[in-house]
Amino acid sequence: MSLALPTPTPAPPPPAPFSAQFERATKQFTAFCRIECGLAKNSIEAYDRDIRDLLTDFIAHGITDFEKVTGRDLSLHLARLRTERHMESSSVVRHLATIRVFFRWLESTGLIRENPSGDLDRPTQWKKLPGVLSPRQMRLLVEAPKHVKVDPESKAPPLQLRDRAMLELMYACGLRASEVADLRTKDFHPTLSVVTVTGKGNKQRLVPVGGPARDAVREYLDACRPRLAAGAGKKPRPDASEGRLLLSRSGKPLERVAVWQLVKKNAKVAGIGNVHPHQLRHSFATHLLSGGADLRVVQELLGHADIATTQIYTHVDSTRFREIQKKYHPRP
Repeated sequence: MSLALPTPTPAPPPPAPFSAQFERATKQFTAFCRIECGLAKNSIEAYDRDIRDLLTDFIAHGITDFEKVTGRDLSLHLARLRTERHMESSSVVRHLATIRVFFRWLESTGLIRENPSGDLDRPTQWKKLPGVLSPRQMRLLVEAPKHVKVDPESKAPPLQLRDRAMLELMYACGLRASEVADLRTKDFHPTLSVVTVTGKGNKQRLVPVGGPARDAVREYLDACRPRLAAGAGKKPRPDASEGRLLLSRSGKPLERVAVWQLVKKNAKVAGIGNVHPHQLRHSFATHLLSGGADLRVVQELLGHADIATTQIYTHVDSTRFREIQKKYHPRP
């Protein structure tokens, strides 16, 4: 008896290559973002991914010339991101922002005569309020590393001290994952209780560091980082740490992806479910506003160029606003 072999599933066809015009424009635009705009590496990579998604979609639908792109083509691309690729609303809005910037650049460089993205409206129904942890949940999260089981006879560096310092800094200072990963030891000023943060566009800001975060970083610097930098007994390269504050087990700088993984790991230990790093930043801003902080101050601490970006946090927790209205309005 012969056995019928299953018919192999054909491999998907490779993506169609970009036209010379598309490839040249993509490279020139990313160079413009890097050299003239001074954008951070992560921002440039995000722009490049979004643009390549857009141009790949154009090629799949027979569009190979920027001059032939219409507003409807752009709208259909955004719609396909949601219906076919099942992207979150926030990701689609980011693609929309990329499209606007890219087509403004095409128009300014003379590669197109008219900008078809001008009629694209930002869909307010896509705006999603950020997830926020309660003060109790934040306390459980930052204290989670000390509950991780450690072998008392182990000679490995106490990584729980690093994780605690990382979580405390992210919440105390409202840092992005990339910002906390990029911190250098020279950026931490314990005497002044501030940290120098390099944000998007390489813009720097000074952010105060509270007592718990300051103490956690000091303990990490005293008892953990030197051992990580030493490479666990191996002879390290002189530039292995690159002067970074947070190091991996191998003594190299802690990458942004590792920050995500550590936040999720400690959230699981704390029993508070799925948490991503940006929620610590959202919680920082929301708790400040709930406690009475001025919106402009929170804008500066977060490093937002536009206060409209910060205003979203006023919609997250309306408790304080209701209390103010009840206390001061003549007819509560």
